[in-house]
Amino acid sequence: MKVGFIGTGSMGSLLLDAFIYSDAIHPKQLFVSNRSVPKLHHLSERHEGLHVCQSNVETVKNSHVIFICVKPLQFEAVIQEIQDHIRPEQLLVSITSPIQLYHLENNLCCKVAKVIPSVTHKVNSGSSLVMYGSRLNDEDRLLLQNLLSHISKPVEINELQARIFSDFSSCGPAFISFFLTKWIDAAVEMTGVDREQLTCLTSEMILGTGRLLTQAELTPLQLQQLVAVPGGITAQALAQLNHSLDGAFHNLITTTHNKYKEDLQKLDQSLGQHETNRPQY
Repeated sequence: MKVGFIGTGSMGSLLLDAFIYSDAIHPKQLFVSNRSVPKLHHLSERHEGLHVCQSNVETVKNSHVIFICVKPLQFEAVIQEIQDHIRPEQLLVSITSPIQLYHLENNLCCKVAKVIPSVTHKVNSGSSLVMYGSRLNDEDRLLLQNLLSHISKPVEINELQARIFSDFSSCGPAFISFFLTKWIDAAVEMTGVDREQLTCLTSEMILGTGRLLTQAELTPLQLQQLVAVPGGITAQALAQLNHSLDGAFHNLITTTHNKYKEDLQKLDQSLGQHETNRPQY
C-alpha cells in the first residue's frame, strides 16, 4: 500500500512520524508534498526512502490512500488541483475538522473519509475520531481502522457530533495543559516551589490519572470521590473550583462551536454547498 500526504505542517508531520515510528508504514511507501519545500527535505532526511513529490498531483498519482492535512481555507485550492487526477478506487482522508464529507464527495470522485487526530498520537496514544463517506466498503473501513490502530484508538462517530468530540480528543490536551500551567504558575508565585520539580510531579500525576480512568476503569466522578474525603482539604478545594468555574465550560464549548460554524460557512461558500442544503449542526 502506498500512502500520500498533502500538507506536512505540525499535524501532518506528526501523523507521518507516528505511522513510521509505530511500523504502520515504511518510509518507502510514503509520497509527500507540501507548499514549503524545506519541510519536505527535512522529512526526507529524517526518514530515508520517503518520496518527496514536486506537486500534489504527483502525490495523488502515486498513492492508494491520501491524507490531506491542510488548513480549512486551503482546501479549495487543493481540491481544484487534484480533482481531475484522483481515481474512484482511491481513498482520500481529510484531517481538517470543519471540512465535511459532503464537501469531499461533492467535489471528488473517490472514496472519502474524515479523521480528527490528536497530538497524543505522538506517543501512540489517545483516540482518533473517524467518519466514513458513503462510497467506502467494509474492506476500506478495515484498512483505515487498522492503520490508525497503530497510533491510536480509532473511534467511529457521527459527523454531526464531531465538534464536541474533538473538543475533548483533539483540543483537550491543550485545555488540560492550560489549566496545569495556570495552577503551576500560582504555586510558584505563592510558595516559591521549584517549577521544574513541580512540573515533573504534575506530569506523573496526569499519567497516573489517565491510567486510573482507563486501566482501572474509574469514571471522573468516581475518581473525585476516591480522593475527596468529605470535610477534607480536597473536598473544600473542589467546592471552590466548582464555584469559580461556574459557566466557564459552557463558554468554552460555545467558543469552539461558533468558530466551527464560521469556518463551515466559509467552506460551504468556497466549495459550492448552499447553506440550506447541508445538515444542521
